[in-house]
Amino acid sequence: MKNLKYQERGKVGIISLNRPETRNALSLELLQELEDLIRKISEEKLVRVVVIRGEGRTFSSGHDLKEILDRHPIEVEKLFNQCYRAMLAIRDAPQPYIAMVQGVATAAGCQLVAACDMAVAAKSALFATPGVKIGLFCYTPIAFVSRAVGRKKAFEMGFTGEFITADEALQFGLVNRVVEDEKLEEETMKLAESVARYSLNVLESGKRFFYKQLFMEDFQALAFATESISLYSSTEDAKEGIRAFFEKREPRWE
Repeated sequence: MKNLKYQERGKVGIISLNRPETRNALSLELLQELEDLIRKISEEKLVRVVVIRGEGRTFSSGHDLKEILDRHPIEVEKLFNQCYRAMLAIRDAPQPYIAMVQGVATAAGCQLVAACDMAVAAKSALFATPGVKIGLFCYTPIAFVSRAVGRKKAFEMGFTGEFITADEALQFGLVNRVVEDEKLEEETMKLAESVARYSLNVLESGKRFFYKQLFMEDFQALAFATESISLYSSTEDAKEGIRAFFEKREPRWE
């Protein structure tokens, strides 16, 4: 892969955006590689959690503007459709995805953070959707950011383009944890490994349920949850987990 690096540490996969010379701009080629890699990881099921990080000092500065300037809208649409497919691959993946954010995450880089299931940020990290400043509103980033943070804050981010700090990102729900810069990798891996010890079948079914019920009415969601928990109670993973609970031992999942 030209634009990505990938490694596995036990049951945790680590994808590194590898364009530090462009502050890990999300080019069409990178996004194609990212979708292909995520699909491959999903199919192989060798890991249970995946971390996305950026090489160098920056998580991602967003789309490569050289692929937008003076291009025909149909050509630009190819770039954004590919971004759509990469984000959808994350959502479709059985594994939970964790963004490990250092430096800045702007525009589509901020969108990528919001698209991941969880995020850990370095204390010095900064986030923004600054398209308004260059005459092109951050339409696609805001679609995800507005579903991660409160509506008022998302509007402010979109219409001022100003940075928010890691602590603000935590306060408004864009990230799960803020840690000292030097402990970013350690704390991210700690979170990843705390999830990776569980059955991938359970993680996959839970992830699919979580996003499907998220925008249902309360009792519609509860009805769906009732059907789901009743169905999955008969799986081997559930039987093993319950037996282990009564036998006061750790479950033995594949």
